[in-house]
Amino acid sequence: MMLFTKLFLAHLLGDFIFQSSKWVKDKEEKKVKSKYIYYHTLIHFALTLLILWDLKYWKIAIIIAISHYLIDLLKLYVTPSFKNKNLPFLIDQVLHIAVLYVCAYYGDFYTHTLALLQAIDVRLVTALVFVSFPTAILISKVLQGMSKYIEDDHESLPNAGMYIGIIERLFVVAFIILGRWEVIGFLIAAKSVFRFNDLKDSNNRELTEYILIGTLLSFGIAILTGVIYTGV
Repeated sequence: MMLFTKLFLAHLLGDFIFQSSKWVKDKEEKKVKSKYIYYHTLIHFALTLLILWDLKYWKIAIIIAISHYLIDLLKLYVTPSFKNKNLPFLIDQVLHIAVLYVCAYYGDFYTHTLALLQAIDVRLVTALVFVSFPTAILISKVLQGMSKYIEDDHESLPNAGMYIGIIERLFVVAFIILGRWEVIGFLIAAKSVFRFNDLKDSNNRELTEYILIGTLLSFGIAILTGVIYTGV
């Protein structure tokens, strides 16, 4: 575990600390002809050796550096074909971390992976998945018949309400598992204050009731999910 942690630290430093926006922009424009992609590769090699502080890992450092170069190069060429530009970044990071994992546990890869999978709390994963997008869709279906009475004349970020709801439900479930019910009360109070500031000038009773129903449904489902998880 310590080896993987050190490799992950080297990756974080190389990708997010020792890489400027100038380098990123130049790589996106020039791709394989950019000198910065080679600087970036050398930095990952050097950081890996420096943090591991043991020359017996030089092969791992080379494997990580070369794979990092190839994965980054692939990302540079395929990113323009993606409508969602965040997706190539996420895939890129997953591939890098997968390489680190294989390098760290290549000796007992199967045994460690099996133990890792067996340690996953399926009930917890199910609870967290349920309060994310499935609950968001469920609430939107419940409120669908009421939305026609709401005038959508206020500016808002696309899907902002959905993501806020998902985050708050994840927090609620987490705090219930930790036994910190008082924090849930704080979350409800904080959201009420923000919503009050949004609604105080609108004088729109339908909108107020619509938001109140959505909020109560969101917190109610999250609390029920957390209680079921901790009680079963």
